[in-house]
Amino acid sequence: MPIRKALVTAANPRQRTLPLQTLIDQQGESKSALQVILEEAAGAGIEEFCVVVCPGDETAYAEACGELRPRVRFVVQKAVQGYGHAILCSREFVGDQPFLHLVGDHLHVAQGTTSCARQLIDIAVAENTSVSAVQPTRESQLTAYGAVGGRLVGGDRPLYQIDTVLEKPTPTVAEQQLIVPGLRAGFYLCFFGLHVLGPEIFALLEEQRAAAPDRPLGLSSALHALAARQRYLAFSIAGRRYDIGAPYGLLLAQLALSLSGRDRDRVLTQLIELLAVRAD
Repeated sequence: MPIRKALVTAANPRQRTLPLQTLIDQQGESKSALQVILEEAAGAGIEEFCVVVCPGDETAYAEACGELRPRVRFVVQKAVQGYGHAILCSREFVGDQPFLHLVGDHLHVAQGTTSCARQLIDIAVAENTSVSAVQPTRESQLTAYGAVGGRLVGGDRPLYQIDTVLEKPTPTVAEQQLIVPGLRAGFYLCFFGLHVLGPEIFALLEEQRAAAPDRPLGLSSALHALAARQRYLAFSIAGRRYDIGAPYGLLLAQLALSLSGRDRDRVLTQLIELLAVRAD
């Protein structure tokens, strides 16, 4: 089934302003991080968008959408109940279709001409199942990401059958439970901030909420349950993710966009000049 809907979560109170930050995109145009995210998804075939926001943020986010504003619906997460609950808030919008999920504090820069979102959607459609984008990540960064364990099933493609999902594991736990044969030592497959999920994720999230109604609802535990019940894949994207909420994350994302765009030579020249000044 074609994937025509996308969900962007942006309701974490500690990160609510991150998608509103301004960057210069690969074409040299000033845009919000949210607009960059929406345009990547639109370029991959997405037609309708839902953005989950904090109460009172609708106006600011609407202004940050750019030309895609008419295709964006806003849903308010009225209380701080977790990442998984934010996804549940979009259930009516998604309906019974598979959907692309993006997080509002990550930007992606592809290696080559095919966007990261397009790569993931193509795999999900070809394999007809849920697929999460992953990136080999050093163990020192594990506590910032959800991570998966499994085995390579794609032959010459970096496609993995997931059997375990853990949220922000320690290196010790990862070494015990998340080993992926063939991955170099000290690296683990961590989430990229892009998922294609089927509507069954909502039932799994409801189960998790019913089991622990007083706890914040996460996504990783529901994805772990998904892996136990059906074929669920991870695809190592040809590209890089940039967490704009991390220290220097916005700066690194801006550099990555600039160095992959039309002003690459200009930016490189300025960086060399800056380094020369620092060397003096």
